[in-house]
Amino acid sequence: MADDRSREATNGARERNRIGRRHSGRVTRADIEAQMQSARADLTAQVRATRATIDATNERINARTGRNLAFAVLIGLILGVTMIVSLVLVKELFLIVAGLLIAFTSLELATAMRAAGRDVPRIPTVAVAVAVVPITYVYGPQGQWFAILGAIAVVTLWRLAELLSSRHRAPAASVAADLGAGAFIQVYVSLLGSFAVLLTQQENGQFWTMAFLLLVVVCDIGAYASGLSFGKHPMAPTISPKKTWEGFAGAVVAALVSGVLLAVLLLDQSWYFGLLFGAVIVVTATLGDLAESLLKRDLGIKDISSWLPGHGGLLDRLDSILPSAVAAYVLFLIFA
Repeated sequence: MADDRSREATNGARERNRIGRRHSGRVTRADIEAQMQSARADLTAQVRATRATIDATNERINARTGRNLAFAVLIGLILGVTMIVSLVLVKELFLIVAGLLIAFTSLELATAMRAAGRDVPRIPTVAVAVAVVPITYVYGPQGQWFAILGAIAVVTLWRLAELLSSRHRAPAASVAADLGAGAFIQVYVSLLGSFAVLLTQQENGQFWTMAFLLLVVVCDIGAYASGLSFGKHPMAPTISPKKTWEGFAGAVVAALVSGVLLAVLLLDQSWYFGLLFGAVIVVTATLGDLAESLLKRDLGIKDISSWLPGHGGLLDRLDSILPSAVAAYVLFLIFA
């Protein structure tokens, strides 16, 4: 009993000393460690809560857009900056960028066609698609059309040669579908893409190419931002369920404002031409996006390919650019 009372007295004295040191302003090492552990625990809890909030937000955005938006924006910026830098430095460098994009896009589309049962020869498809780029740049519009016709002829003859060398006879309808698919790739990718090359070839044409590329990017950003914030009414639910009229309205506003700025500051055109420029590009960019969605639905696939994170392939980046290149070239011929 005496020992217990002695220990209690000793512990009480220690506790009174500790409280006395705290009130006297003295901080012990144990106090510092306790404060650090508490601060570390608070910081860890805050980081976990923030990460959970970000992950939940990303999941909601990805569910609404149907893609990994962060990767999509990053890939889009990389491709856009690459094309614009090539135009700013030496416009002939744009031929390399355009050739690579057309090559990979024609390859992935030919591969998707084959997966859907349409036998398109990939080697000649890619080879002639790349050849269209320098021929168009050197020989202009006449060279462009001869190159496209030659590209279609090469792919067609290659496929016919494959059929003749095969022991198995294919139905006429299947052969026609194969030949049509091969020609379609050259028209859709090579021909439409070559209009950007044809535009760049013109005097000061690189600035027009840069302007319409920037407009396409702005339309894409405006549509995503407005669609995510206000999108409720689907534009074409059977073709592209994620695209809304509210998103299109945001793209229109962004395109008109950017069109005026680009027309005045980059193209030395009037502000009202900028309104026309923006209006035309937002329409062609939207139609190009819907056309690619319709193509995927026709092939019975969700994505053309899985090469790019956050995208269904390069065609998902070029679908708006391809028809917009034609529109930009026509506007150049009329106004420049």
